[in-house]
Amino acid sequence: MTDSRFECIVLGVGGIGSAALYYLARKGVRALGIDRFEPGHDRGSSHGDTRIIRLAYFEHPDYVPLLKKSYLLWSELEETHRNQLLFKSGLLQTGPANGDVIKGIRRSAKLHSLEIEEVDKSDLNDRFPGFQIPDSHSVIFEKDAGFLLVEESIKAFTANAVNLGAQLAVGDSIVSWNQNDRLFSVLTEKNEYVSERLIVSPGAWAPAILPEVDVPFSIVRKPLLWYRTKSQDYSLENGAPAFLIEDGSGIFYGFPQTGGNEMKLAEHTGGTVIDDPFLPDRRLLETDRSSVECFIGSYLPGVTKNCLRHTVCMYTRSPDDHFVIDAIPGTLNGYFAAGLSGHGYKFAAVLGKALADLVVDGKSKEDLDFLRLSRFGKC
Repeated sequence: MTDSRFECIVLGVGGIGSAALYYLARKGVRALGIDRFEPGHDRGSSHGDTRIIRLAYFEHPDYVPLLKKSYLLWSELEETHRNQLLFKSGLLQTGPANGDVIKGIRRSAKLHSLEIEEVDKSDLNDRFPGFQIPDSHSVIFEKDAGFLLVEESIKAFTANAVNLGAQLAVGDSIVSWNQNDRLFSVLTEKNEYVSERLIVSPGAWAPAILPEVDVPFSIVRKPLLWYRTKSQDYSLENGAPAFLIEDGSGIFYGFPQTGGNEMKLAEHTGGTVIDDPFLPDRRLLETDRSSVECFIGSYLPGVTKNCLRHTVCMYTRSPDDHFVIDAIPGTLNGYFAAGLSGHGYKFAAVLGKALADLVVDGKSKEDLDFLRLSRFGKC
């Protein structure tokens, strides 16, 4: 039976919440994680088998120190889990030289002295068979980039947390929370819990659970699709990389085959804004396929247009597409992470640890200032 009083409660046990729960438990904090769904579920933003991890971050160079720490923490998790969770397949990134991706990679690599390889186009066919890259594209390869196993990592964090004494309340929905006399009260459909500290990692439910933050997050439906391949050029076993490609129609990404003849593909840009995170259309729509299959036709001659399966996840976009991580306004010892904008999972370990440090110690070794609410004129 779950107790009712804790030293810290974590609302939302997805990517970041599961990591926060683990690092709280590792500190010896008596912690509870609450989620409507079981760890590793497919109803939110952290599912679909895999997510890319990369260091030369095109979105902003200030993320790079967090990524360096994140790589270390993922390796630590692998050791405790005793299964591989991070695969350094390498990452092929291409696009116009003046596009967001290539410009951003070069900027981060220069500022942080990162190792990237500018690939000569004459070597492309030999090194990366299966890709059809336009002559107009610049091509960069990052050898230590790769991908993470998403659901497996979340399950590893939560299992480790429980082994260290944390408790889980799953299958229960949050009704409300508030703070009085320095104590947080969390009301769910089944129970009421009290704690001295609170971490909120709500994913697509940020607008409903964090009205105090007052940031106009938008929730976007994002389909992930798996297509049949007709070549082993895309096999991880044969050295195929993950990839991220920018062209005039958007930014697309994909993963090497890890078993069977199927490749996961998706468009990072675009998406349909939805009003209710409980009710995204989870069907495979013709519009989901059209942009991805146009991309296949242009860049992946060894991939068919036979879509084998799909799933739908959600991005929670902030106004500037950067994360929002800060103290919850009007609270003492309450912190949140939201608005990860479709590129947050690779940071789950480091952000979960940072939130645990902030809520327990009042400080974190990580530089999160560029992600604070103050950039929106809020405090």
